[in-house]
Amino acid sequence: MMRIITGSARGTHLLTLSGDATRPTSERTKEALFSMLQQKPVGARVLDLFAGSGQLGLEALSRGATSAVFVDGSKEAAAIVQKNADKTHLADRATIVVSDAISYLKTCRQAPFDLVFLDPPYAAGLLPQCLRLLYPLLTPDAIVVAESGHADDVFGNDASLTEQYTTIKQNRYGVAHLTVLSPKEAEL
Repeated sequence: MMRIITGSARGTHLLTLSGDATRPTSERTKEALFSMLQQKPVGARVLDLFAGSGQLGLEALSRGATSAVFVDGSKEAAAIVQKNADKTHLADRATIVVSDAISYLKTCRQAPFDLVFLDPPYAAGLLPQCLRLLYPLLTPDAIVVAESGHADDVFGNDASLTEQYTTIKQNRYGVAHLTVLSPKEAEL
C-alpha cells in the first residue's frame, strides 16, 4: 500500500487503480527520489505528468509545494487522484486534468513549472517527445525527474535534447531508472 512519506499529509495511505493499467512508483524509489530533491518541493509549482494515483505530486504538496497539476489520460486515474487529494487534504492546491500528456503539453496554460515528474509507460517511448515539449514550460532552475525502464531511454536517440537538458543524477532502483534533469539556458 502506498502512503505519503512526510510533510503535512505524512502517513496517509493512498488509493491506487486496480489492475495493470498503472505502475505505481515503489515506496523505496519515491523515498530515494525525494532524498535527491531535498528541499526542491518547498514553494514549487509541480507538474505530475502520467499521474496515475498522483502519489508523486501529492508527496511534493505534502512537503510544501505551492501547487500541483496532475495530468493523466484516464478518467479513472483522475478520479483516484481527486480522492487521494481529498484524503490528504491537499485538494485546494491540486488541479486535475484528464488529457494525454502530449496534448496537454502542446496546449498547457498552467506553466511555468519548477518541478516535473515524468513517469510514462516504459514501452511507449514518450520521454523524448515529452521533454522536447516540456522545455519551454520550465523555469530556468526547474528540476525534471524522469522514470524509465533503462537509463538510455530518457533522450532516446535525440541529440538535440542533450543540448536542452543537463543530467544531474541517474540511479537505478529495481526496474526503475530515475534521471534528474535541469534545463540548460537557451542561447540568445
